[in-house]
Amino acid sequence: MDLAGLRVVKAVADTGSVSRAAEALNCVQSNVTARIKRLEEDLGVDLFLRLSRGMEPTPAGRVLSGYADRVLRLVAQARDAVAEAAGRGGRLAVGSMESTAAVRLPPILARFHRDHPDVELTITPGPTETLLTEVLAGRLDGAFVGGEVAHPDLIARRIFDEELVLAEPAAGLTTDSARRTLIAFGRACAYRGRAEMAMREAGRVPFRVMEFGALDAILGCVGAGMGVTVIPRSVVERDPWRELLVARPLPQALGRMPTQFVRRTDAIETASLRAFLEAFSGDTASVAHLPIPLLREAATGATGSPTSRAGLNGSSAAC
Repeated sequence: MDLAGLRVVKAVADTGSVSRAAEALNCVQSNVTARIKRLEEDLGVDLFLRLSRGMEPTPAGRVLSGYADRVLRLVAQARDAVAEAAGRGGRLAVGSMESTAAVRLPPILARFHRDHPDVELTITPGPTETLLTEVLAGRLDGAFVGGEVAHPDLIARRIFDEELVLAEPAAGLTTDSARRTLIAFGRACAYRGRAEMAMREAGRVPFRVMEFGALDAILGCVGAGMGVTVIPRSVVERDPWRELLVARPLPQALGRMPTQFVRRTDAIETASLRAFLEAFSGDTASVAHLPIPLLREAATGATGSPTSRAGLNGSSAAC
């Protein structure tokens, strides 16, 4: 058993097939098959069921895949920690909802990059549910997600609250069809659930949903009069959308949503991650212009500590 073998086990367990695992690992299928066979002979158990539709982990295979995931994450963290200790900066992979990345993060990221130019920072946009999955899998060091989150393997830090609004074209909706058309991200987006509730509370039922995968596409279609969307006010108030869209307030229960930074409870807090989190603490000149201030009191949580256990609530954690 070695790191290469553990990578193969995890790849097959994640993808469900030898061919897809080989593609993910950038190797030939025969290497994957041979690695699995050698591990099974070494451990004396079958790790996978060979099915007509692919490979399915046995109970023993699921156990080993779980250990492989933890070991490989520790190895990656060790490499980053050594790079930091050697003065080579380190790496940081962060996920973010697209609206947060577009409006909230740029001034803070600019300051972080100025103060820590050697850190290799990657920002991956995505909807909340996808980002939570990526953090839990260890593929992201942390992510900015929407809504309350509760999961035993995650820690959340409340960064700020967004005011959600119903965005409509400034020129007005000319047809009842457009009035009853919701333009939104997919169901993995935290704002999607609030948007559907807002449509029901406004009496715009029945309504249809047009799904798009990009923020500017959603806003562009709303501006063209195709329908409405629910989005943070901070997005509607930026150029060029402030001239094309109008923001209608939502009931308080629907209109306020926290943005939280989540990470695994067992992840090592590297110097890069610590510095990144510190960029969001306190009132600084780089974030003073934000329409909604950082909620330092809320970020401390009920216990007064800077971080608190988060949870994954399926009804509210969904961009």
